[in-house]
Parts: sequence; structure tokens; C-alpha cells
Amino acid sequence: MIRFLLAIALSCAVSATSSQAVQRLPRVGVLYLASPSAGEGPTSGFDKGMRELGYVPGRNVVIEWRYAEGRPDRLPVLAAELVADKVDVIVTGGPGPLAAVRFATTTVPIVTVSGSDPVAEGWATTLARPGGNITGLTVTYPELEQKRLEILKEVLPAIARVAVIVAPRERGTDSGLSEQTTAAAKRLGLQLQVIPVRNAADLEDIGRVVRQGRPQAVVTVETTFVLGNRPRIAEQAELQGIPVTGEFTIFGADEILLAYGADLNDLLRRAATHVDRILKGARAGDVPIERPSKLELTVNRKVARRLGITFPQSILLRADRVIE
Repeated sequence: MIRFLLAIALSCAVSATSSQAVQRLPRVGVLYLASPSAGEGPTSGFDKGMRELGYVPGRNVVIEWRYAEGRPDRLPVLAAELVADKVDVIVTGGPGPLAAVRFATTTVPIVTVSGSDPVAEGWATTLARPGGNITGLTVTYPELEQKRLEILKEVLPAIARVAVIVAPRERGTDSGLSEQTTAAAKRLGLQLQVIPVRNAADLEDIGRVVRQGRPQAVVTVETTFVLGNRPRIAEQAELQGIPVTGEFTIFGADEILLAYGADLNDLLRRAATHVDRILKGARAGDVPIERPSKLELTVNRKVARRLGITFPQSILLRADRVIE
């Protein structure tokens, strides 16, 4: 009888221990505006980074993926779900997901890949010590927009008017442009025509607005909404014989003249390091925010030929990727 009771007690203890082991698995939420991508999509970098650090989903970590399927109105609901699921840290890709999670919680640690100036945008005290519950990596920085205009001017020395497609709501500013961008445009002798986009209706109007403003090039400031609609923007611009300069190439660059910016997959891979530090006990507010360290220049000779543009040899020699 005593042996029987001991066996039951031991069985209960093992069961309780096993249950606790399952409960102790760290839980990581990931919130993204777009739809899941096959292969090398923008979230595959994070998955790769976690695996490089020894995290295997289902074995020693639980990763809760949430995709808004391109619908910004879904972000608050999904953010609230992750908080209710009691995840240990939430990873956000882009300003929209970050805003939704910031509204949903002030206590759950957040690792974001978003923004250009976290201090100005209000989610960090300093880059070295952000404070609060948010850290991560910026996808750009103010000087990068200036560099993009410089490259465009080098390719098209005669241009004087440039249309800038921007989503002010995602940028958190009235105009959507940084002071560095407007100052760089003035120094380069460029007149900027800001075209704000907030919804699908604004996108339908881009062709008409571009015709009226008669710019000689279009620059896209690539927050999530603009990037997701870049093919449509480029198509309408090319109908007017106008080239488009972009920033990111993770969704392809077949429709634009050139792109200069960070490798988003690399940033998301590096975000896994921030998550690892937090899971090991670091406070998000004590983990420094990083800026992109890897920038890529992509030039598209196929689009250039269609528009009658010839890239200078200096640009071709600096290009990390040439689309033929």
C-alpha cells in the first residue's frame, strides 16, 4: 500500500514537473502588417536569427505569429491578443504594428524594427538607453533620405522637380518629411512635391497628381503602406515616363529604377539578439537601439532602358545588385 501511494505521489510530481516545464517555455509574439510570405519573406530573417541563437519553436520557445493581412484596422485587435496571451516579449515590424502594441501595453517588452529617429518619434529617451519597455532597430535614419536624393541627382543630373510619396500617419509627422530631407533637397537644387497617401483612394489619385505636378522623378518614403503599394505607384509613374527611387528590396525591385536602403531581413535577424537578451533577464529600456549597418544599392537597367536612362559608370561600380 505504501509503495502504491509512493508511486502515485511520484507520478503526480513528474506530471507537475512536466507541466511546469511546458509553462516555462518563453513566449514571443510577432506582429506584422503584411501577409505571411513564402521563402525569404520579411519575417524569415527573425526566424533565422532565433534559430542561430539556439531557439527552436515548440522545443524551447513558443512563437506566436500575427499577420494583419495588409489591414491596419486589424493591428489593435492582434496586439491585444498577444498581450492577452501573456507573451514575454513582442516583436513588431513597422510603425503601424509598433503603435498598436504601444497602445495595448506599457509593460510587456517590445523589440521593434521600425522608424528612423526613435527619440523624435517618442518611443525612446536615447538610442543608448531607450528607457520604457521598447528597444530594437531603426530601419533607416534621417541622413539616409539625404543620401538617396544625392544618388538620384547623380543618376539624373538635370532633374529639378521630385515627387515624394509618403504616408504621414505612419511617419508620425505632419508632412512626413524630415528636416534633413528638405535641407538636402534645397542644397541639391531640388523642388519637392509631397504627395501624402493615407488610403487606397489616395493611391488611385497618384497618376493624376503626378501629371499635374510634372515631376522628373518619384521618391517613395517606404513605410509599410507605401512599400506594400510600391508596384502600383511605380506603374503609374512609368506611364508618365517618370522613374521611381525606392528604399527596400525585400519584396523585389523589378519595377523601380533604383533602391538604396537597409536589408530588412538582416535587421529582423539582428532583432532576435535583442529578444534573446530580454528573455535572459535584460530590461528592454536598457538594451541600446541599433541603426542599420548594412546598406544596399540596387540599380535596374531594365527599367532604365525602358525610360531611356543611362546609369553613370560610378553608380554601376558602387551597386551591390544590378537588375538586367
